[in-house]
Order: sequence, then structure tokens, then C-alpha cells
Amino acid sequence: MGLITLVAGLIILAAPVTWAFPVMVLSTAFGAAAAIGLPALGGASVLVPSLFLVFFTLRVFMACGEGQMLTALAPGRPGFWLLALTAFGLLSAIWFPRLFEGMTETMTVERVAGARNVIALTPLRFTSNNITQSVYALGGLVCFAATFAYFRHAGRPEHLVKAILAVAMLDLSFAFADVLTYFTGTEYLMSFVRTANYAMLTAAEKGGLKRISGSFPEASAFSEYTLVLFGVTASLWLDRVKTGKTGIVAALLLAALLLSTSATALIGVSIVLTLLWIRTAVTSMHTPGTGRPAFLVVSLAVIPAIALTLATLFPAATDSLQDFMHEMLLSKADSQSGRERGMWNAMAYQAFLDTFGWGAGLGSARASSYLLVLMSNLGVLGVVLFAIFTGTVLLSPSPSTHQGVEDVTAATIRAAKIGLVSVLAAALVSGTVYDLGMMFFVLAGSAVALGASRLPAATPLYSTTPGRHHHPAPESVR
Repeated sequence: MGLITLVAGLIILAAPVTWAFPVMVLSTAFGAAAAIGLPALGGASVLVPSLFLVFFTLRVFMACGEGQMLTALAPGRPGFWLLALTAFGLLSAIWFPRLFEGMTETMTVERVAGARNVIALTPLRFTSNNITQSVYALGGLVCFAATFAYFRHAGRPEHLVKAILAVAMLDLSFAFADVLTYFTGTEYLMSFVRTANYAMLTAAEKGGLKRISGSFPEASAFSEYTLVLFGVTASLWLDRVKTGKTGIVAALLLAALLLSTSATALIGVSIVLTLLWIRTAVTSMHTPGTGRPAFLVVSLAVIPAIALTLATLFPAATDSLQDFMHEMLLSKADSQSGRERGMWNAMAYQAFLDTFGWGAGLGSARASSYLLVLMSNLGVLGVVLFAIFTGTVLLSPSPSTHQGVEDVTAATIRAAKIGLVSVLAAALVSGTVYDLGMMFFVLAGSAVALGASRLPAATPLYSTTPGRHHHPAPESVR
């Protein structure tokens, strides 16, 4: 996978810049594929999307220079708060583990003999996790800036829509292959996308169903990623963007989530569907004939009627489903995994208290909820900076409708924001580390860039000639 990534990256450098973005999005589907191993950091893995980010950023830089990237991080824009958060995170990773060394205990990844990883409770100290999480944090910042620059220079809303549809089909293909190879005893065929130095929980079952992991190390990671794609495609379908394709893909993604046997998937789907339902109801009231009123009728009347009918006709199947749901959700806290993750959260909160609200430093602690990850790693200041960044992205204005017809740009921005909410919903339920994945920053950068014309003017950090505007050269010249 490392060789394939390098070859793809070199091709992208020689290809038009519009090729770089969809390949960057596609690379995010390889959540368990290591491109490079780092023995000096205890065998830590550089994943495919992290390596390809280097080529994507370089290609965008070659096309439009550093001006737009720096503008993405200028004061007055959401990226400025991400820059402040990342800078504070990097400083905390260097100083806090030494400043508070031995004052508290945290759950961290310990790399032991045989290149295996275990999560253990250890006294706070500086470890390789501080380095790896700092690199991921810096990568997220660069990904946000590069995506912003791409859409301000050459990108269009259709580029994001097509890239999401393509990566959704790739994700579904890996999910199908995961189930097929499991039941045919040919799991080795999936080994080329499972090369990271992670614990691979890819052969688990629950309630007689295969826990779908796809190209990710476990079902929970697969469901978190697939939930984002479902949120984006479902939002696009509700806004009538490429209705035939987005509707079918959203339905397939929803089926994959329900069959993944992941509690994170069920909770996340309920949150995303509720938000989409509310948005559709509000849109239908303000603009009759839009907002998919049929979706409201089906969700309020048809689906409950079908559920009651099936429960009456097939009581045995209903009892089996009830037992299955009880095992997945209600008894989750009593399971070994639930008790273990509960201890992670307890120790993360204790680390937050022991460090007087400053946090133990980026990468120093793990938890089972993203809020506690932020609190235990970056403290109160980190939580505030992250809240401001996400709030400014989600609340940023979108282009208005034109002559009663939904603008594709506005629909794409709304879809990207639903994707961001999906990431946060899954992370708040089961997020273990600071890194939210490249897809989060791709969607954030896209949403901000596509709606940038509606944002208040920001003072740029870079200009080519004082008092004059810089117009990029045509693609043929570049």
C-alpha cells in the first residue's frame, strides 16, 4: 500500500489539480492500511491518507501557492481557531507530560515486544503517543487548509458530491468483501488493507451476524466512517442533488450500518436521522413542495405501521430482535468492553482533575468519549478552542436559494455540515483519541470554502502585491 500510495502521489503531481481532491477523499477509506512503518516510534504506522496528504497539499500548493492556504487560517475565519487549537496541542504534547509527570495516571498505548500494542494504565510521562498524535493534529490542520485552498481555487460543489459518492461505493465494496471473505474462509484476501500496527478485530460476531469492519480495524471504526458518508448522501438526497445516485447509496449505507452490529452505528444513525427529519420538517413548512414531504409521511406513519404489523405477525422474530438489541445497547455497560471503557473515562476525568484543568498533553490519555479525550489531553482551553472552531464552521452562513430552486452549493454545504455532525456524534459516543480522521477536515474545509463568499471579510495573512488583487494563472499555464 505504501508503494501504491507513492505511485499515485507522483502521478497526481503531474496531473491536473482537479484529480488530486477525489483521490484524497478515496484514500480516507483505508483506515487500517499502513503506508509506512516507523520502528523508531515503537512500530507506529503512517496510514495511507496521511501519506497521500503530502502529495495533495503539494499539488494544491503548485496550483495556487500558499496564499489561499494561509487565508484559510486568517483571523476572522474558522481555520484561525483550528490553528490556535493545534498550536496549543503541540505545545501541550511537549511540555505537559513533563510538567505533570507522575502526578496522575492515564490510559495509553504501550508498544511491547513483537510489535504488539496494549492499552495500559501508566503514570503520566512523555511517550511516542505524544509525537504521533501531534503529527495527526498537524495533518488535520494542513488537510483543512489545503482543502479550503482547493475549493477557493479550482473546486466546485460537484467535486465534493462525486468524491463522496465514489468513496461511499468503495466503502460498501470493502464491507461486502469483508463479509464474503469471512464466511468463505478467505480473510487473507483482505490482508493488503489491514497492515497497520493495530489490534485487528475483524473476525467477530454478535447475535449470529458478522461484525462488519470493512477496510477498518474493527466494526466501531467502520461504523463511524460509514455514518459520515450516510449523513452526507442522505442530506444530498433530501436536497434533490443527484437524487437517483444519492438515494440508492444512502439506503445501502444505512443497511450496512444497521448490519454492522455496532452500538455506535445505532446511536449515530438515530441522531443523524433525527436532525435530517427536523431539517426536512422545517423546510417543508417554510417552502411547501420542498424538503421531501414524502420522507416525513413515511417516517411518521408508514414505518411505525410496518413495525407493528411485523411484531404482530412474527412474535418469535420480534423476541429475537429484542434480545439482540438488548445485547447491543442495554447490556453494553455490563460487558467486559463496557466496563473497560468505563474505566478509561474514569481515569481520563481523574487526569483532568489532577492536572488542574490543563490536561495531560496531546496524546497522553485515552478515553471512550471525545469530550473526555479533549478534557484529559487539552483541558478546559482545548475544549473551548475546539468548540469555537466547530461552532464557527457549523454556524457559518450558506448561499441562499435562487427563484425557489435549491442552490447546489447551499445543498453541498448543508451536506458537509451534516457529515461533521455525524463525526462528532460518533466521537462523543466512542471516540478514543484526539484525531477525528481526515474526512472531518476535508468536510470542514469544503464547507468553509464553499460558503466563504458569504463570510465577513478576513484580513489575509498573505498578499502578492500591496493594494492589488492576485488572480491565479489558468490551468493550462500552470
